[in-house]
Amino acid sequence: MLILLLFFTFLSGVVTILAPCIWPLLPIILSASASGGHRKPLGIVTGIAVSFTFFTLSLSYILKIIPFDPDNLRLFGVVIIAFLGLVLVIPALGKRMEGLVSRLSSFGGRFLGQSGTGFGSGFITGFALGIVWSPCAGPILATVATLAATQAVNAAVVLVTVAFVAGVAVPLYVFALVGQKLLTKTRALSPYTARIQQVFGVIMILAALAIYTGYDRTLQTKLLDTFPSYGSFLNQFEKNETVKQELENLQNPKQETSLMAEAKKTLRNMQASLENQGPAPEFVGISTWLNTEGNRPLSLASLRGKVVLVDFWTYSCINCIRTLPYVTSWYDKYKDDGFVVVGIHTPEFEFEKKTANVENAIRQYKIHYPVAQDNDFATWRAYRNQYWPAHYLIDAEGNIRERHFGEGNYEETEKAIQSLLKEAGVKDVERTLTQESKEASGRGLTPETYLGSARSERFLSPEPVGIGEQTFSLPASLTRHSFAFDGKWSVGRERVVAGTPAALNLHFNARKVFLVMSPAPGKTTSRMSVFLDGEKIGAESAGKDVQAGMLTLDSERLYELVNLPGDASLEGILRLEFETPGTAAYAFTFGG
Repeated sequence: MLILLLFFTFLSGVVTILAPCIWPLLPIILSASASGGHRKPLGIVTGIAVSFTFFTLSLSYILKIIPFDPDNLRLFGVVIIAFLGLVLVIPALGKRMEGLVSRLSSFGGRFLGQSGTGFGSGFITGFALGIVWSPCAGPILATVATLAATQAVNAAVVLVTVAFVAGVAVPLYVFALVGQKLLTKTRALSPYTARIQQVFGVIMILAALAIYTGYDRTLQTKLLDTFPSYGSFLNQFEKNETVKQELENLQNPKQETSLMAEAKKTLRNMQASLENQGPAPEFVGISTWLNTEGNRPLSLASLRGKVVLVDFWTYSCINCIRTLPYVTSWYDKYKDDGFVVVGIHTPEFEFEKKTANVENAIRQYKIHYPVAQDNDFATWRAYRNQYWPAHYLIDAEGNIRERHFGEGNYEETEKAIQSLLKEAGVKDVERTLTQESKEASGRGLTPETYLGSARSERFLSPEPVGIGEQTFSLPASLTRHSFAFDGKWSVGRERVVAGTPAALNLHFNARKVFLVMSPAPGKTTSRMSVFLDGEKIGAESAGKDVQAGMLTLDSERLYELVNLPGDASLEGILRLEFETPGTAAYAFTFGG
Protein backbone atom coordinates (compact mmCIF):
# COMPACT_ATOMS: atom_id res chain seq x y z
CA MET A 1 0.00 0.00 0.00
CA LEU A 2 3.05 2.29 0.19
CA ILE A 3 2.81 2.68 -3.60
CA LEU A 4 -0.67 4.16 -3.23
CA LEU A 5 0.56 6.57 -0.55
CA LEU A 6 3.42 7.66 -2.82
CA PHE A 7 0.96 8.23 -5.67
CA PHE A 8 -1.28 10.47 -3.55
CA THR A 9 1.78 12.21 -2.12
CA PHE A 10 2.95 13.00 -5.66
CA LEU A 11 -0.50 14.37 -6.56
CA SER A 12 -0.46 16.47 -3.37
CA GLY A 13 2.88 17.93 -4.49
CA VAL A 14 1.49 18.73 -7.94
CA VAL A 15 -1.53 20.52 -6.46
CA THR A 16 0.82 22.63 -4.30
CA ILE A 17 1.40 24.86 -7.37
CA LEU A 18 -2.10 26.24 -6.65
CA ALA A 19 -1.39 26.87 -2.96
CA PRO A 20 -0.57 30.34 -1.57
CA CYS A 21 2.58 28.97 0.09
CA ILE A 22 4.23 28.40 -3.32
CA TRP A 23 3.37 31.80 -4.75
CA PRO A 24 6.27 33.77 -3.15
CA LEU A 25 8.62 31.44 -5.05
CA LEU A 26 7.02 31.97 -8.47
CA PRO A 27 8.26 35.53 -9.19
CA ILE A 28 11.77 34.53 -8.09
CA ILE A 29 11.72 31.46 -10.33
CA LEU A 30 10.41 33.52 -13.25
CA SER A 31 12.99 36.25 -12.60
CA ALA A 32 15.88 33.81 -12.41
CA SER A 33 14.73 31.91 -15.50
CA ALA A 34 14.58 35.08 -17.58
CA SER A 35 18.37 35.27 -17.77
CA GLY A 36 20.92 32.54 -18.38
CA GLY A 37 21.11 29.41 -20.48
CA HIS A 38 18.49 26.93 -21.60
CA ARG A 39 19.14 24.56 -18.66
CA LYS A 40 18.70 27.20 -15.98
CA PRO A 41 15.04 26.29 -15.23
CA LEU A 42 16.13 22.69 -14.66
CA GLY A 43 18.91 23.89 -12.36
CA ILE A 44 16.47 26.01 -10.31
CA VAL A 45 13.97 23.18 -9.81
CA THR A 46 16.73 20.67 -9.02
CA GLY A 47 18.21 23.05 -6.43
CA ILE A 48 14.82 23.46 -4.72
CA ALA A 49 14.26 19.69 -4.64
CA VAL A 50 17.73 18.86 -3.30
CA SER A 51 17.88 21.51 -0.55
CA PHE A 52 14.28 21.06 0.64
CA THR A 53 14.62 17.26 0.81
CA PHE A 54 18.01 17.39 2.51
CA PHE A 55 17.16 19.93 5.19
CA THR A 56 13.67 18.53 5.87
CA LEU A 57 15.03 15.06 6.61
CA SER A 58 18.38 15.86 8.20
CA LEU A 59 18.16 19.21 10.02
CA SER A 60 17.28 17.64 13.40
CA TYR A 61 20.29 15.33 13.11
CA ILE A 62 22.57 18.23 12.14
CA LEU A 63 21.37 20.34 15.08
CA LYS A 64 22.08 17.47 17.45
CA ILE A 65 25.71 17.33 16.24
CA ILE A 66 26.29 21.05 15.61
CA PRO A 67 23.92 23.25 17.67
CA PHE A 68 23.02 26.49 15.87
CA ASP A 69 20.00 28.71 15.32
CA PRO A 70 18.07 27.37 12.28
CA ASP A 71 16.95 30.94 11.55
CA ASN A 72 20.52 31.67 10.46
CA LEU A 73 20.13 29.09 7.70
CA ARG A 74 16.97 30.80 6.50
CA LEU A 75 18.73 34.18 6.61
CA PHE A 76 21.53 32.72 4.46
CA GLY A 77 19.00 31.67 1.82
CA VAL A 78 17.31 35.10 1.83
CA VAL A 79 20.66 36.85 1.40
CA ILE A 80 21.51 34.69 -1.62
CA ILE A 81 18.15 35.42 -3.26
CA ALA A 82 18.48 39.17 -2.62
CA PHE A 83 22.04 39.17 -3.96
CA LEU A 84 21.02 37.35 -7.15
CA GLY A 85 18.28 39.95 -7.59
CA LEU A 86 20.88 42.69 -7.16
CA VAL A 87 22.97 41.04 -9.88
CA LEU A 88 20.05 41.46 -12.30
CA VAL A 89 19.46 45.08 -11.27
CA ILE A 90 23.10 46.21 -11.63
CA PRO A 91 24.56 45.14 -15.01
CA ALA A 92 28.17 45.78 -13.92
CA LEU A 93 27.75 43.43 -10.96
CA GLY A 94 26.18 40.90 -13.31
CA LYS A 95 29.27 40.95 -15.56
CA ARG A 96 31.52 40.34 -12.55
CA MET A 97 29.36 37.38 -11.54
CA GLU A 98 29.50 36.00 -15.08
CA GLY A 99 33.31 36.08 -14.89
CA LEU A 100 33.25 34.32 -11.50
CA VAL A 101 30.85 31.65 -12.73
CA SER A 102 32.99 31.17 -15.82
CA ARG A 103 36.08 30.52 -13.67
CA LEU A 104 34.12 28.16 -11.43
CA SER A 105 32.82 26.40 -14.52
CA SER A 106 36.32 25.62 -15.73
CA PHE A 107 37.12 24.30 -12.25
CA GLY A 108 33.90 22.43 -11.52
CA GLY A 109 33.04 21.09 -14.94
CA ARG A 110 29.59 20.79 -16.41
CA PHE A 111 27.65 21.02 -13.12
CA LEU A 112 28.35 24.73 -12.65
CA GLY A 113 27.12 25.72 -16.06
CA GLN A 114 29.68 24.83 -18.71
CA SER A 115 28.93 26.14 -22.22
CA GLY A 116 26.53 28.72 -20.81
CA THR A 117 23.70 26.31 -20.02
CA GLY A 118 23.06 28.13 -16.72
CA PHE A 119 22.38 24.94 -14.76
CA GLY A 120 24.89 25.84 -12.03
CA SER A 121 23.64 29.40 -11.38
CA GLY A 122 20.06 28.10 -11.49
CA PHE A 123 20.94 25.39 -8.98
CA ILE A 124 22.35 28.00 -6.57
CA THR A 125 19.13 30.05 -6.81
CA GLY A 126 16.97 26.95 -6.35
CA PHE A 127 19.04 25.69 -3.41
CA ALA A 128 18.49 29.03 -1.62
CA LEU A 129 14.75 28.83 -2.37
CA GLY A 130 14.57 25.33 -0.93
CA ILE A 131 16.02 26.64 2.33
CA VAL A 132 13.51 29.48 2.78
CA TRP A 133 10.41 27.74 1.41
CA SER A 134 7.80 26.74 4.01
CA PRO A 135 5.28 24.57 2.14
CA CYS A 136 1.65 24.17 3.13
CA ALA A 137 1.80 21.39 5.71
CA GLY A 138 -1.07 19.01 5.07
CA PRO A 139 -1.28 15.64 6.87
CA ILE A 140 1.39 14.05 4.65
CA LEU A 141 4.06 16.71 5.09
CA ALA A 142 3.15 17.16 8.77
CA THR A 143 3.82 13.44 9.32
CA VAL A 144 7.19 13.71 7.56
CA ALA A 145 8.15 16.77 9.60
CA THR A 146 7.18 15.07 12.88
CA LEU A 147 9.19 11.94 12.10
CA ALA A 148 12.18 14.02 11.03
CA ALA A 149 11.99 16.17 14.18
CA THR A 150 11.93 13.08 16.40
CA GLN A 151 14.77 11.52 14.36
CA ALA A 152 12.63 8.61 13.17
CA VAL A 153 13.48 8.85 9.46
CA ASN A 154 13.48 5.55 7.53
CA ALA A 155 13.43 4.52 3.88
CA ALA A 156 9.64 4.91 3.60
CA VAL A 157 9.78 8.48 4.99
CA VAL A 158 12.51 9.36 2.49
CA LEU A 159 10.43 7.96 -0.38
CA VAL A 160 7.35 9.94 0.70
CA THR A 161 9.41 13.15 0.88
CA VAL A 162 10.93 12.53 -2.55
CA ALA A 163 7.47 11.81 -4.02
CA PHE A 164 6.12 15.09 -2.64
CA VAL A 165 9.12 17.08 -3.93
CA ALA A 166 8.85 15.39 -7.34
CA GLY A 167 5.20 16.41 -7.52
CA VAL A 168 6.13 20.01 -6.70
CA ALA A 169 9.03 19.98 -9.18
CA VAL A 170 7.01 19.01 -12.28
CA PRO A 171 4.68 22.06 -12.47
CA LEU A 172 7.47 24.35 -11.25
CA TYR A 173 9.72 23.22 -14.09
CA VAL A 174 6.93 23.71 -16.64
CA PHE A 175 6.28 27.18 -15.20
CA ALA A 176 9.98 28.14 -15.35
CA LEU A 177 10.47 26.73 -18.84
CA VAL A 178 7.37 28.39 -20.33
CA GLY A 179 8.27 31.67 -18.62
CA GLN A 180 11.77 31.58 -20.05
CA LYS A 181 10.47 30.85 -23.56
CA LEU A 182 7.97 33.72 -23.41
CA LEU A 183 10.48 36.25 -22.10
CA THR A 184 13.41 35.34 -24.34
CA LYS A 185 11.75 34.22 -27.59
CA THR A 186 8.92 36.74 -27.96
CA ARG A 187 9.83 39.38 -30.54
CA ALA A 188 7.84 42.12 -28.87
CA LEU A 189 9.79 41.68 -25.63
CA SER A 190 13.31 40.95 -26.94
CA PRO A 191 14.31 44.64 -27.41
CA TYR A 192 13.56 45.25 -23.72
CA THR A 193 15.34 42.20 -22.30
CA ALA A 194 17.79 44.23 -20.23
CA ARG A 195 15.02 46.33 -18.64
CA ILE A 196 12.88 43.26 -18.00
CA GLN A 197 15.79 41.62 -16.20
CA GLN A 198 16.21 44.71 -13.98
CA VAL A 199 12.50 44.70 -13.13
CA PHE A 200 12.70 41.02 -12.23
CA GLY A 201 15.77 41.74 -10.12
CA VAL A 202 13.73 44.22 -8.08
CA ILE A 203 10.98 41.60 -7.75
CA MET A 204 13.52 39.08 -6.42
CA ILE A 205 14.78 41.59 -3.82
CA LEU A 206 11.23 42.45 -2.72
CA ALA A 207 10.31 38.76 -2.51
CA ALA A 208 13.40 38.10 -0.40
CA LEU A 209 12.41 40.93 1.97
CA ALA A 210 8.85 39.57 2.19
CA ILE A 211 10.15 36.11 3.10
CA TYR A 212 12.60 37.54 5.66
CA THR A 213 9.98 39.69 7.41
CA GLY A 214 7.28 37.02 7.18
CA TYR A 215 5.01 39.24 5.12
CA ASP A 216 4.61 36.41 2.61
CA ARG A 217 2.82 34.43 5.34
CA THR A 218 0.64 37.45 6.12
CA LEU A 219 -0.51 37.61 2.50
CA GLN A 220 -1.20 33.87 2.51
CA THR A 221 -3.23 34.18 5.71
CA LYS A 222 -5.27 37.08 4.35
CA LEU A 223 -6.10 35.06 1.26
CA LEU A 224 -7.19 32.00 3.24
CA ASP A 225 -9.19 34.17 5.66
CA THR A 226 -11.00 35.63 2.64
CA PHE A 227 -11.52 32.26 0.94
CA PRO A 228 -11.58 29.66 3.77
CA SER A 229 -12.80 26.84 1.50
CA TYR A 230 -9.74 27.26 -0.74
CA GLY A 231 -7.41 25.72 1.85
CA SER A 232 -9.74 22.74 2.26
CA PHE A 233 -9.77 22.19 -1.50
CA LEU A 234 -5.96 21.99 -1.60
CA ASN A 235 -5.86 19.12 0.91
CA GLN A 236 -8.52 16.94 -0.73
CA PHE A 237 -6.01 14.32 -1.89
CA GLU A 238 -4.65 13.96 1.63
CA LYS A 239 -8.11 13.39 3.17
CA ASN A 240 -8.41 9.99 1.51
CA GLU A 241 -8.99 7.37 4.21
CA THR A 242 -6.38 5.06 2.67
CA VAL A 243 -3.81 7.85 2.83
CA LYS A 244 -4.65 8.51 6.49
CA GLN A 245 -4.25 4.85 7.35
CA GLU A 246 -0.90 4.61 5.54
CA LEU A 247 0.35 7.71 7.33
CA GLU A 248 -0.63 6.05 10.59
CA ASN A 249 1.34 2.96 9.58
CA LEU A 250 4.27 5.16 8.57
CA GLN A 251 4.46 6.51 12.11
CA ASN A 252 3.94 3.07 13.65
CA PRO A 253 5.45 0.50 11.24
CA LYS A 254 5.44 -2.34 13.79
CA GLN A 255 1.79 -1.96 14.75
CA GLU A 256 -0.32 -4.64 13.09
CA THR A 257 -3.70 -2.92 13.47
CA SER A 258 -4.22 0.74 12.69
CA LEU A 259 -6.02 2.92 15.20
CA MET A 260 -7.05 5.08 12.26
CA ALA A 261 -8.80 2.09 10.73
CA GLU A 262 -10.52 1.37 14.04
CA ALA A 263 -11.62 4.99 14.31
CA LYS A 264 -13.01 4.73 10.79
CA LYS A 265 -15.01 1.65 11.82
CA THR A 266 -16.40 3.58 14.77
CA LEU A 267 -17.76 6.25 12.47
CA ARG A 268 -19.11 3.71 9.99
CA ASN A 269 -20.76 1.31 12.42
CA MET A 270 -23.36 3.27 14.36
CA GLN A 271 -23.87 0.65 17.05
CA ALA A 272 -25.34 1.08 20.50
CA SER A 273 -22.06 0.04 22.14
CA LEU A 274 -18.83 2.00 21.65
CA GLU A 275 -16.38 0.42 19.24
CA ASN A 276 -13.11 -0.95 20.65
CA GLN A 277 -10.24 1.07 19.12
CA GLY A 278 -7.39 -0.91 20.66
CA PRO A 279 -5.26 -0.68 23.83
CA ALA A 280 -4.53 2.81 25.14
CA PRO A 281 -0.83 3.79 25.30
CA GLU A 282 0.77 4.04 28.74
CA PHE A 283 1.76 7.39 30.27
CA VAL A 284 5.44 7.94 29.42
CA GLY A 285 8.04 10.69 29.85
CA ILE A 286 6.07 12.54 32.55
CA SER A 287 8.29 15.06 34.39
CA THR A 288 5.94 15.78 37.33
CA TRP A 289 2.66 14.41 38.68
CA LEU A 290 0.25 16.74 40.47
CA ASN A 291 -2.97 16.09 42.42
CA THR A 292 -1.99 12.48 43.18
CA GLU A 293 -1.29 11.06 46.63
CA GLY A 294 2.19 12.27 47.46
CA ASN A 295 2.48 13.35 43.80
CA ARG A 296 3.30 9.73 42.98
CA PRO A 297 3.17 8.60 39.33
CA LEU A 298 0.06 6.93 37.93
CA SER A 299 -0.12 4.28 35.24
CA LEU A 300 -2.98 2.98 33.16
CA ALA A 301 -2.21 -0.48 34.53
CA SER A 302 -2.89 0.77 38.06
CA LEU A 303 -6.22 2.24 36.87
CA ARG A 304 -7.43 -1.02 35.32
CA GLY A 305 -11.06 -1.59 36.30
CA LYS A 306 -11.89 2.12 36.13
CA VAL A 307 -13.19 4.20 33.24
CA VAL A 308 -10.53 6.79 32.38
CA LEU A 309 -10.73 10.06 30.45
CA VAL A 310 -7.32 11.24 29.24
CA ASP A 311 -7.50 15.00 28.58
CA PHE A 312 -4.67 16.70 26.67
CA TRP A 313 -4.67 20.40 27.60
CA THR A 314 -2.52 23.44 28.34
CA TYR A 315 -3.49 26.23 30.70
CA SER A 316 -3.18 29.22 28.34
CA CYS A 317 -5.26 27.62 25.56
CA ILE A 318 -8.69 29.23 25.53
CA ASN A 319 -10.23 26.18 23.85
CA CYS A 320 -8.92 23.99 26.66
CA ILE A 321 -10.19 26.42 29.29
CA ARG A 322 -13.68 26.29 27.78
CA THR A 323 -13.75 22.51 28.10
CA LEU A 324 -12.56 22.43 31.73
CA PRO A 325 -15.97 23.15 33.34
CA TYR A 326 -17.38 20.07 31.59
CA VAL A 327 -14.40 17.85 32.42
CA THR A 328 -14.32 18.88 36.10
CA SER A 329 -18.11 18.42 36.28
CA TRP A 330 -17.86 14.87 34.92
CA TYR A 331 -15.14 14.00 37.40
CA ASP A 332 -17.08 15.38 40.36
CA LYS A 333 -20.25 13.55 39.31
CA TYR A 334 -18.80 10.11 38.54
CA LYS A 335 -15.59 9.79 40.60
CA ASP A 336 -17.37 7.68 43.23
CA ASP A 337 -18.59 5.32 40.48
CA GLY A 338 -15.10 4.36 39.27
CA PHE A 339 -14.44 7.23 36.85
CA VAL A 340 -11.03 8.93 36.68
CA VAL A 341 -9.78 11.92 34.67
CA VAL A 342 -6.06 12.25 33.95
CA GLY A 343 -5.10 15.66 32.62
CA ILE A 344 -2.00 15.51 30.39
CA HIS A 345 -0.64 19.05 30.47
CA THR A 346 1.43 19.46 27.29
CA PRO A 347 2.85 23.02 27.01
CA GLU A 348 2.45 25.28 23.99
CA PHE A 349 4.85 27.95 25.33
CA GLU A 350 8.10 27.63 27.25
CA PHE A 351 6.73 29.23 30.44
CA GLU A 352 3.95 26.62 30.58
CA LYS A 353 6.58 24.04 31.51
CA LYS A 354 6.92 25.58 34.98
CA THR A 355 5.28 23.43 37.64
CA ALA A 356 4.30 26.46 39.75
CA ASN A 357 2.32 27.91 36.84
CA VAL A 358 0.49 24.64 36.26
CA GLU A 359 -0.30 24.42 39.99
CA ASN A 360 -1.77 27.93 39.85
CA ALA A 361 -3.96 26.90 36.92
CA ILE A 362 -5.11 23.79 38.78
CA ARG A 363 -6.25 25.98 41.69
CA GLN A 364 -7.79 28.61 39.43
CA TYR A 365 -9.92 26.13 37.47
CA LYS A 366 -10.73 23.94 40.50
CA ILE A 367 -9.18 20.80 39.04
CA HIS A 368 -9.27 17.95 41.57
CA TYR A 369 -8.18 15.07 39.33
CA PRO A 370 -4.56 14.00 38.62
CA VAL A 371 -2.52 16.15 36.23
CA ALA A 372 0.70 15.02 34.52
CA GLN A 373 3.28 17.43 33.07
CA ASP A 374 4.19 16.10 29.63
CA ASN A 375 6.89 18.72 28.97
CA ASP A 376 8.76 16.61 26.41
CA PHE A 377 5.61 15.60 24.45
CA ALA A 378 6.37 11.92 25.13
CA THR A 379 2.80 10.89 26.04
CA TRP A 380 1.48 13.28 23.34
CA ARG A 381 3.51 11.33 20.75
CA ALA A 382 2.56 7.98 22.27
CA TYR A 383 -1.10 8.83 21.58
CA ARG A 384 -0.15 10.39 18.22
CA ASN A 385 -2.11 13.41 19.32
CA GLN A 386 -2.17 16.66 17.34
CA TYR A 387 -4.73 18.83 19.14
CA TRP A 388 -5.46 20.97 22.18
CA PRO A 389 -7.82 19.94 23.72
CA ALA A 390 -8.18 16.22 22.97
CA HIS A 391 -10.18 13.63 24.91
CA TYR A 392 -9.49 9.87 24.89
CA LEU A 393 -12.10 7.76 26.73
CA ILE A 394 -10.73 4.43 27.98
CA ASP A 395 -12.82 1.52 29.26
CA ALA A 396 -12.21 -0.64 32.36
CA GLU A 397 -10.14 -3.09 30.27
CA GLY A 398 -7.71 -0.37 29.12
CA ASN A 399 -9.02 0.06 25.57
CA ILE A 400 -9.74 3.36 23.82
CA ARG A 401 -13.47 3.51 23.11
CA GLU A 402 -13.96 7.12 22.04
CA ARG A 403 -11.81 10.10 21.06
CA HIS A 404 -12.79 13.70 20.45
CA PHE A 405 -10.72 16.70 19.37
CA GLY A 406 -11.53 20.34 20.12
CA GLU A 407 -14.58 21.76 21.85
CA GLY A 408 -18.16 20.54 21.81
CA ASN A 409 -19.75 17.06 21.72
CA TYR A 410 -20.17 17.29 25.52
CA GLU A 411 -23.49 15.46 25.85
CA GLU A 412 -22.28 12.60 23.63
CA THR A 413 -19.09 12.27 25.68
CA GLU A 414 -20.99 12.19 28.98
CA LYS A 415 -23.37 9.57 27.60
CA ALA A 416 -20.33 7.51 26.58
CA ILE A 417 -18.96 7.81 30.14
CA GLN A 418 -22.25 6.51 31.54
CA SER A 419 -22.32 3.68 29.01
CA LEU A 420 -18.79 2.51 29.85
CA LEU A 421 -19.51 2.68 33.59
CA LYS A 422 -22.56 0.46 33.08
CA GLU A 423 -20.42 -1.87 31.00
CA ALA A 424 -18.00 -2.09 33.96
CA GLY A 425 -20.84 -3.23 36.23
CA VAL A 426 -21.75 0.06 37.90
CA LYS A 427 -25.46 0.54 38.52
CA ASP A 428 -27.51 3.71 38.72
CA VAL A 429 -25.07 5.98 36.86
CA GLU A 430 -27.81 8.03 35.24
CA ARG A 431 -27.24 11.71 36.01
CA THR A 432 -28.60 14.91 34.54
CA LEU A 433 -26.33 15.71 31.63
CA THR A 434 -24.21 18.85 31.91
CA GLN A 435 -25.84 21.40 29.63
CA GLU A 436 -23.69 22.95 26.92
CA SER A 437 -23.23 26.71 27.02
CA LYS A 438 -25.55 28.60 24.68
CA GLU A 439 -22.97 31.30 23.89
CA ALA A 440 -22.58 32.53 20.33
CA SER A 441 -21.28 29.85 18.00
CA GLY A 442 -18.16 31.79 17.18
CA ARG A 443 -18.61 32.05 13.42
CA GLY A 444 -16.57 34.94 12.07
CA LEU A 445 -14.58 35.39 15.29
CA THR A 446 -11.06 36.70 15.03
CA PRO A 447 -8.74 33.65 14.90
CA GLU A 448 -6.17 32.92 17.61
CA THR A 449 -3.38 35.45 17.03
CA TYR A 450 0.25 34.85 17.99
CA LEU A 451 2.51 37.87 18.55
CA GLY A 452 5.98 36.27 18.36
CA SER A 453 7.81 36.16 15.02
CA ALA A 454 7.65 32.36 14.67
CA ARG A 455 3.86 32.26 14.19
CA SER A 456 2.84 35.89 13.80
CA GLU A 457 -0.08 36.46 11.43
CA ARG A 458 -2.46 39.30 10.58
CA PHE A 459 0.17 41.88 11.54
CA LEU A 460 -0.59 45.25 9.97
CA SER A 461 2.37 46.95 8.25
CA PRO A 462 4.96 48.09 9.13
CA GLU A 463 5.99 44.61 10.22
CA PRO A 464 8.86 43.67 12.54
CA VAL A 465 12.19 43.28 10.78
CA GLY A 466 13.38 39.94 12.13
CA ILE A 467 13.76 39.71 15.90
CA GLY A 468 15.20 42.12 18.47
CA GLU A 469 14.36 45.59 19.78
CA GLN A 470 12.47 47.78 17.32
CA THR A 471 10.43 50.99 17.25
CA PHE A 472 6.98 51.04 15.63
CA SER A 473 4.52 53.75 14.65
CA LEU A 474 0.78 53.12 14.67
CA PRO A 475 -0.88 52.83 11.21
CA ALA A 476 -3.65 55.27 10.34
CA SER A 477 -6.25 52.50 10.60
CA LEU A 478 -6.55 48.81 11.46
CA THR A 479 -8.19 46.27 9.20
CA ARG A 480 -10.48 43.67 10.73
CA HIS A 481 -8.71 40.85 12.63
CA SER A 482 -5.35 42.68 12.44
CA PHE A 483 -3.04 43.99 15.18
CA ALA A 484 -0.21 46.53 15.31
CA PHE A 485 2.55 47.57 17.70
CA ASP A 486 3.10 51.16 18.77
CA GLY A 487 6.30 52.37 20.44
CA LYS A 488 9.30 50.27 21.46
CA TRP A 489 9.06 46.49 21.45
CA SER A 490 11.54 43.63 21.62
CA VAL A 491 10.31 40.96 19.21
CA GLY A 492 11.15 37.31 19.97
CA ARG A 493 10.11 34.05 18.37
CA GLU A 494 7.47 33.16 21.01
CA ARG A 495 6.64 36.53 22.54
CA VAL A 496 7.04 40.29 22.41
CA VAL A 497 8.35 42.40 25.32
CA ALA A 498 7.21 45.96 25.97
CA GLY A 499 9.68 48.86 26.14
CA THR A 500 9.05 52.54 26.95
CA PRO A 501 6.63 53.66 25.61
CA ALA A 502 4.75 50.63 24.30
CA ALA A 503 1.18 49.95 23.19
CA LEU A 504 -0.62 47.10 21.45
CA ASN A 505 -3.61 47.66 19.17
CA LEU A 506 -6.12 45.08 17.93
CA HIS A 507 -9.18 45.21 15.65
CA PHE A 508 -11.23 42.23 16.84
CA ASN A 509 -14.55 40.54 16.18
CA ALA A 510 -15.55 38.65 19.33
CA ARG A 511 -17.49 39.02 22.55
CA LYS A 512 -14.53 38.08 24.74
CA VAL A 513 -10.85 38.92 24.23
CA PHE A 514 -8.05 37.14 26.13
CA LEU A 515 -4.28 37.65 26.07
CA VAL A 516 -1.53 35.39 27.40
CA MET A 517 0.95 37.61 29.30
CA SER A 518 3.64 37.55 31.96
CA PRO A 519 4.83 40.34 34.33
CA ALA A 520 8.18 42.04 33.90
CA PRO A 521 11.15 40.12 35.39
CA GLY A 522 11.85 41.11 39.00
CA LYS A 523 8.40 42.70 39.36
CA THR A 524 5.65 41.17 41.47
CA THR A 525 3.08 42.99 39.32
CA SER A 526 2.89 44.85 36.00
CA ARG A 527 0.22 47.34 34.96
CA MET A 528 -1.41 48.54 31.78
CA SER A 529 -4.35 50.73 30.71
CA VAL A 530 -7.12 49.18 28.63
CA PHE A 531 -9.00 51.20 26.00
CA LEU A 532 -11.96 50.16 23.85
CA ASP A 533 -12.83 52.18 20.74
CA GLY A 534 -10.68 55.10 21.88
CA GLU A 535 -11.97 55.37 25.48
CA LYS A 536 -11.04 53.76 28.79
CA ILE A 537 -12.97 50.51 28.91
CA GLY A 538 -16.04 50.65 31.14
CA ALA A 539 -17.12 48.11 33.72
CA GLU A 540 -19.94 46.84 31.47
CA SER A 541 -17.44 45.77 28.75
CA ALA A 542 -14.36 44.92 30.80
CA GLY A 543 -13.11 41.39 31.30
CA LYS A 544 -12.92 39.96 34.80
CA ASP A 545 -9.19 40.80 35.11
CA VAL A 546 -9.72 44.52 34.36
CA GLN A 547 -10.66 46.95 37.14
CA ALA A 548 -11.45 50.64 36.48
CA GLY A 549 -9.83 50.43 33.07
CA MET A 550 -6.59 49.01 34.47
CA LEU A 551 -5.11 45.53 34.27
CA THR A 552 -2.61 44.26 36.86
CA LEU A 553 -0.54 41.21 35.93
CA ASP A 554 0.35 38.94 38.83
CA SER A 555 1.59 35.78 37.06
CA GLU A 556 2.18 34.13 33.69
CA ARG A 557 -1.32 33.20 32.53
CA LEU A 558 -4.29 34.00 30.30
CA TYR A 559 -6.01 37.34 31.12
CA GLU A 560 -9.58 38.26 30.18
CA LEU A 561 -9.53 41.82 28.78
CA VAL A 562 -12.96 42.26 27.18
CA ASN A 563 -16.38 40.74 27.92
CA LEU A 564 -18.99 42.61 25.88
CA PRO A 565 -22.64 42.58 27.03
CA GLY A 566 -25.18 40.62 25.04
CA ASP A 567 -26.66 43.62 23.23
CA ALA A 568 -23.29 45.08 22.16
CA SER A 569 -21.67 44.84 18.74
CA LEU A 570 -19.06 42.10 18.56
CA GLU A 571 -16.61 44.35 16.73
CA GLY A 572 -14.19 46.76 18.41
CA ILE A 573 -10.70 48.26 18.56
CA LEU A 574 -8.70 47.38 21.66
CA ARG A 575 -5.65 49.36 22.78
CA LEU A 576 -3.34 48.30 25.60
CA GLU A 577 -0.88 50.86 26.97
CA PHE A 578 1.88 49.13 28.92
CA GLU A 579 3.10 51.04 31.98
CA THR A 580 5.72 48.48 33.08
CA PRO A 581 8.67 47.84 30.73
CA GLY A 582 9.56 44.19 30.42
CA THR A 583 5.95 42.95 30.35
CA ALA A 584 5.67 40.07 27.85
CA ALA A 585 2.72 39.18 25.60
CA TYR A 586 2.31 35.89 23.73
CA ALA A 587 -1.04 35.33 21.99
CA PHE A 588 -4.60 36.68 21.73
CA THR A 589 -7.53 34.25 21.90
CA PHE A 590 -11.23 34.97 21.53
CA GLY A 591 -14.66 33.83 22.67
CA GLY A 592 -18.15 34.11 21.19
